[in-house]
Amino acid sequence: MSFTRMAKLTRRDALATMGSGFGLLGLSNLMASPRGPHFAPKAKHVIYLFLNGGPSQVDTFDPKPMLTKYHGKPAPTGNLKTERRTGALLSSPFQFRKCGQSGVEMSEIFSELGKHIDDICIIRSMHTERPNHEPSLFMLNCGHVLPGHPSMGSWLDYGLGTENQNLPGFVVLCPGLPVIGPQLWSSAFLPAIYQGTHIPNNETDPEKLIQHLRNKQLSSEEQRQQLDLLGKLNRMHLKREGADPQLESRIESMEIAYRMQTEAFEAFDITKEPQAVRERYGDGAFARGCLVARRLVERGVRMVQVYFGDGQPWDNHDDILIHRRLAQQSDRPMAALLEDLKRAGLLKETVVMIGGEFGRTPSVEVSGLVKFQNGRDHNNHGFSMLLAGGGIKGGMSYGATDEFGFKAVENPVHPHDVHATVLHLMGLDHKRLTYRYSGRDFRLTDVAGNVLHEILA
Repeated sequence: MSFTRMAKLTRRDALATMGSGFGLLGLSNLMASPRGPHFAPKAKHVIYLFLNGGPSQVDTFDPKPMLTKYHGKPAPTGNLKTERRTGALLSSPFQFRKCGQSGVEMSEIFSELGKHIDDICIIRSMHTERPNHEPSLFMLNCGHVLPGHPSMGSWLDYGLGTENQNLPGFVVLCPGLPVIGPQLWSSAFLPAIYQGTHIPNNETDPEKLIQHLRNKQLSSEEQRQQLDLLGKLNRMHLKREGADPQLESRIESMEIAYRMQTEAFEAFDITKEPQAVRERYGDGAFARGCLVARRLVERGVRMVQVYFGDGQPWDNHDDILIHRRLAQQSDRPMAALLEDLKRAGLLKETVVMIGGEFGRTPSVEVSGLVKFQNGRDHNNHGFSMLLAGGGIKGGMSYGATDEFGFKAVENPVHPHDVHATVLHLMGLDHKRLTYRYSGRDFRLTDVAGNVLHEILA
């Protein structure tokens, strides 16, 4: 959870509580309130639409005519080392089309999203270290290939605080759990109030979506009295024993749960939207996630991350044609989200990120794990990510992979660079956003990362 509410204290009690150690109830209130950025920001919010499993760049956002020419033949340059054995080159079964006034090409399976290409920058030269899901998921979400590091949303919440004291500053929407699960939105060694709040968006009824939030036995006034009493007891304990991060986190959780009763149900209730709006987004968990993300950003939530689904649905080793079905579930909601944000004037202050943990090979996978050889293996050497809004220059592509789409060769972009750029748009210097832990200063971008000024408006 991401913020607190200071219980009623006398001036003497407040000073005594703050003096008991870093992160106590009174001081946590200061930590959770909106804080000033390092410099004037272009954006206030981030929505990260995560296509977990690894969508294929050569079938979505990175057209490669040479794949058609060499279909069924070995790559002249040889196949790069990937997680599993691959064979001949496999052309895309989907057509690419020029979109918008800019004429940037996108796959036909994202026809609705393509209508908004003039607001989108496609980074076609992403790359990362590992070809397997877990380290790549950690890298794209937490800036490190190993567990134990705070997520991007936690860093944003830590650096800027939240604008809405009745909702979490960092919300994660996924109908189940992606590979790894809660570690992807963990606050790790940052104070626990900055961890992401996971909402399983496989329900439409807010009462089922956020279970056990409404207290059916006690009134709001009675709950407030209980929390005030617990607050006094906890402060006495903290004053006597010193700082206790776990206890402080529980205090924060109880406070936010109490305050969420006043606003959360309304924020997550998509039936409040006109029928025509809901139809534009479509059905399904991802569609609901995109719609809820817009409603949360409207209410001041700092970052919302929407995972496409449970597990790794875009991990199509056997048959790349499954991408068409997945795009049918994601194309309309992503387009509707961009349309609504722009109409409301929120796209100017909201960075929208779209992508997965890596891409896929331009060659067909032929390992013994696949039953039907029409799919692609993991590819960390080159893949695509989309950025829009919040100061991003639209209607352009940046960087390039080789002629077959295997490896980033022009303006290679690492996830550290993307993280540095998004933090920059939020008014944060990624080199100055640090936290002292275990004897050293940590940051989201580790010891690397460059702001991609070429893609900024």
